Formats: sequence, structure tokens, C-alpha cells
Amino acid sequence: MARARKVSAPLAADPPPRPRRGAPADTRLRLLQAAAEVFNRVGYEGTDSNRLAREAGYSAGTFYKHFADKRTVFLAVYEEWVAREWEEIGRVLSAAGAARQRAEQIVGVFLAHHARWRGVRSSLRALVATDTVVADFYRAQRRVQLDRMVTLSAGRRHKASREADVLLLYTLERAADALADGEATALGLRPAALRLCLVELVIARIRT
Repeated sequence: MARARKVSAPLAADPPPRPRRGAPADTRLRLLQAAAEVFNRVGYEGTDSNRLAREAGYSAGTFYKHFADKRTVFLAVYEEWVAREWEEIGRVLSAAGAARQRAEQIVGVFLAHHARWRGVRSSLRALVATDTVVADFYRAQRRVQLDRMVTLSAGRRHKASREADVLLLYTLERAADALADGEATALGLRPAALRLCLVELVIARIRT
């Protein structure tokens, strides 16, 4: 399967007005953004290609000009999700500010993205466990994320190991999912305290 192409606009943006004929990039973007919203509302198993096309204002034939099937557009949504998350983190890291301030902003990015795209994340976890194509794509995106993790310790004399990167990434993501899904609250945990623990972990990583 061909690797999904990136788009330049964030998934959180409203779909652009239906473009005129002859604007394939805009058509693909609208399909991708509409698919992201549908997957987030009803889950991967709750929709099909026809519905995704209709939500974007197009026919099924137009959908298949841009995506081979429902799985292909889902993978494109996930790839774009990763790109957007790390684009925001990159902006935080490039800005001036104390380590705590930047750490709080980075944790905020993780928590906001996981809360916003809770449905997409839930479908992703289920598919990774049952679909080998999705699992392989997911692992490829993990490598992208790990490459980006290096930027957290830019400027430090001793870089963190790959294993430390994985541990921090999994901790941030799992905690963000637990907060987004209400699991932390159901276990009697205080969201603010859990968030503070995450901030301390990130501070330890980015402090120079």
C-alpha cells in the first residue's frame, strides 16, 4: 500500500468550502478533514467510504480517486494527527521561556490533542491489535515520533537514550488517554496532580 501523503492544514480546521472542479489537493484535504471528524464521532467501524464521501460533499467516485479505501484515509488521518501534534510541540520548543513554562505547554499539547481526537485514538488502538497493515503503519509513525523526541533534549550535553524516549512518549500518551477517557477520574486520581507529574517528567528532559 502506498504511503499516505501529508496535507498542510491542521485536522482541527473546518473543512474548506467545496472547491471548484480541477482542484484535487483541496478535494483531498476536504475528504481527509471530513473523515477525521467522522472517525472521531462514530469510530472506524461506525462508518464506510460512502458516508465519508458524503460528509465531505462528494460522491464515492471522488473519494476513490484520492483514497483506495476506508483504511487508507484512516491512516492518512493518523499520520496528519502525528504531524500536527509535533508541529505544535516544535513551536513550543523554539520559543523562549523557562523550562517549567515550556514543559507545561508541551504537556498541554499532548492532553489537548488526545482529548480532541479521543475517538480516532480509540479506533487506532483497536485496529493496531487486529490489523497488521495498520500495526505496521503505526510502528512507522512511532519511529517518526521517536526521531522528534530528540528535539526535547536539544542543547543538552548528554542526550537521552532511545529507551528513555520510548518510556517518556508512552507515559505521556497513556496518561493523556486515561485523562481523555475519564479513566483517571474513575480510579480516584486527581487530574491536576497527574498533569503536574507529567510536567515534572518533561522538565527533567528539557532542562539545560
